[in-house]
Amino acid sequence: MAVLPIKFTKTKRDRLAQVLWVLNWISVVTGIILFILGIFLKVEINKRQDLMAERQLQSVPNMLISVGLIACMINFLGGKICYDCVDTNKFLRWKLVMLPYIICTFFFTLSVLVGALMCYSMHGQLEEALTVGLRDAMRYYKDTDTPGRCFLKRTVDLLQIQFQCCGNEGYRDWFQIQWVSNRYLDMSQREVVDRLRSNVEGKYLMDGVPFSCCNVNSPRPCIQYQITNNSAHFNYDYQTEELNLWMRGCHQALLDYYTNIMHSIGLTVLIIWLFELSVLTGVRYLQTSLENVLRQGDPECESDGWLLENSFVETARSNFNIIKHLGKFNQISSNGDPNIDKPSTAHYGPDNVPLKPLPTAS
Repeated sequence: MAVLPIKFTKTKRDRLAQVLWVLNWISVVTGIILFILGIFLKVEINKRQDLMAERQLQSVPNMLISVGLIACMINFLGGKICYDCVDTNKFLRWKLVMLPYIICTFFFTLSVLVGALMCYSMHGQLEEALTVGLRDAMRYYKDTDTPGRCFLKRTVDLLQIQFQCCGNEGYRDWFQIQWVSNRYLDMSQREVVDRLRSNVEGKYLMDGVPFSCCNVNSPRPCIQYQITNNSAHFNYDYQTEELNLWMRGCHQALLDYYTNIMHSIGLTVLIIWLFELSVLTGVRYLQTSLENVLRQGDPECESDGWLLENSFVETARSNFNIIKHLGKFNQISSNGDPNIDKPSTAHYGPDNVPLKPLPTAS
């Protein structure tokens, strides 16, 4: 029994072909949208790749770019096929192409769904990449004279200003690393030397943060040094007063930023997947209804269209049997003829007695 059969008249078939022709051209536009979304995501990731560890984050934008290009090609071909299907005679030249086209389109539609799911599953990789990347960027913040790292100070400062954040998880992260280069420390001052000696690793640690952590909305001048020393500042209590620093960590700020982008792209791709699935369903109905017209031999007659000619169970069983027979055929081909290595039995006539050798003349 066919799955979801629908009866089509000549008018309905022609109308379906025309609608599918339009929808395929719209699908070309959606393919361009997928391509643009992939490029946009790739640019956004590359823009801050210095703040991220290598975690295969490019797989999602590359997937979207590839799917977008394939969508343009497949739907362009689909538009041509549907346009010709208005005429039954023109359908004959596409008859052998239709089923492979539908199968390819099915797997393409499945890849669109995979792309949407990848957008939502990227959160874990992104979180880990940001944690490691921001930690390393803060560690190398002071290396302004080291090749390959001299740009990180500017990158981190712009990040904290633009996203209104401070540190990895918070401003206290700066207390645990030396973010001032030794070349800017006055070694003639005893306080500086004592601070360096007091640290096991010989680092100059202090309760201060870079200028980019300062909250520009605070009415008080920024307090970025001796943050935990109440006596160093007038009318100041760091435990009770709201500091004039950005409270949010840059890890959370960037994670929220990219998560919003990924969810927006994922929702868009999911909508495109539903649209592509509807187009694929329409093309399948058009193909089966036109094939039934050819069987009946009357272009003006009514015909049935369906998604599957048999039920899901019967179709699965049939495909399984085909695969099983192919497996047996391959097994026989690999083993060769079973009679090749079998020793043959000699037959010596009805009595099965070997012939005596002829006497030789002496």
